[in-house]
Parts: sequence; structure tokens; C-alpha cells
Amino acid sequence: MIITRRAFTAALSLAGLAALAGHSPLRLIANAMAQGASDVAKPVSLPDMALGPANASVTITEFASMTCPHCSAFNETVFPKIKSEYIDTGKVRYVFREFPLDIKAAAGSMLARCIAKDDPGKYFAVIDMLFRQQNDWVMKNTTETLTRIGKQAGLSQQGVEDCLKDQALLDKIAADQKYAAEVLKVNSTPTFFVNGEMIKGETSFEEFDKRLKSLLKS
Repeated sequence: MIITRRAFTAALSLAGLAALAGHSPLRLIANAMAQGASDVAKPVSLPDMALGPANASVTITEFASMTCPHCSAFNETVFPKIKSEYIDTGKVRYVFREFPLDIKAAAGSMLARCIAKDDPGKYFAVIDMLFRQQNDWVMKNTTETLTRIGKQAGLSQQGVEDCLKDQALLDKIAADQKYAAEVLKVNSTPTFFVNGEMIKGETSFEEFDKRLKSLLKS
């Protein structure tokens, strides 16, 4: 999946962003290589945003698009249970990776990175807010909602605009997305890796619970 620089730069003028219908010139990269746990664990361009101890015996890595309704549903119904049962208790490390399926998703990911900087807790709080308000900023009032979220988190209007025009940040998101598609075979969202094993699509807590208990026993 490639984010073309020219199209994104044009679209992310705030006026252009507001007019977007949620589509973008992104494409998936085929002929990917097989992935392994070490490939999944490797941060590429951006530092990982993760909750839970770095030395946990089990790591869940989620690849998600901020405009993906299945990702939003997972965030609302399944992730809180995983967090309560496994992350907060120190049993599991949870890594969130951006895999934007369109320009609006990339804008949401950029805003979350700008707001959080190097604070994973703040980052997860911002993506939770973005997922919960997904209908507002994806289907309508994109500029206004992203600006309001940014301001609520301490960014100025200019700060939001500067964030969404940050070409270096966009390039890093694109590079990480390219790595996920080429090396890890990620081609849809949400996609999860549990200690390197891929799980595609929205997955129930019961399924995660079963896998996690089995891995933790071993």
C-alpha cells in the first residue's frame, strides 16, 4: 500500500481534506514474503506505540486503519477486555501500528502521533477518541472534527494544520505501511499478530482469550 506524496499533500490542505469522500490513491503490494515473529517485532520508521511490559512473554501487534469500522468495533468491544485481563496485569504487551486504507485514515494517524509525541498512553487515548468519533470525522465534518480533537488535546489550529502537512511524518507512516504489506503480508484491517502468528479480521475476545491462555501456559 503506497501513499502518493503529491495526492496526499494536495488533499491535506484543510479545504481539500474536508472535501474528501474517504477514498485515496493507495494500493496494496502483492507478492509479499513470509513473515516471522522477528519481522513483526521490528519497528521500521516510527517508534512503536505499545502498552504493557516490554519483556512480556506474549506480544499482540495490531495493524489498523483509523477509518476502518471493524477496527472501531474491535476498539470498543474487545480491546478493553484484553487491556483489563492481560495488558494491565502485565501478561501481554500490545503494539498498535498504523495501516491507513485511505487519506483520511492517514490524517487521523498523523494527528494521533502529533498529539501523543512519545507518550503511548496518550496515543492510545487519542486513537480511542478517533475510533469513537469515526462517523463524525470520516463521513462528515472531517476538518472540523480533527481540529476540535487536536485542540482538546492541546494543539492550536496552526498546530493541527502543521501536523497534517508534515511530510516527514507522512513518509514514515508510508514506509511502515509498505513494510507491513511487503514483508508481513498485511492487506486488510484489522490484522493481528500474536507472537508472530497472523489473525485476520475482527476477532472476538473469546478467541484471543483462548490463544493467550494457551501461550501463557506454555
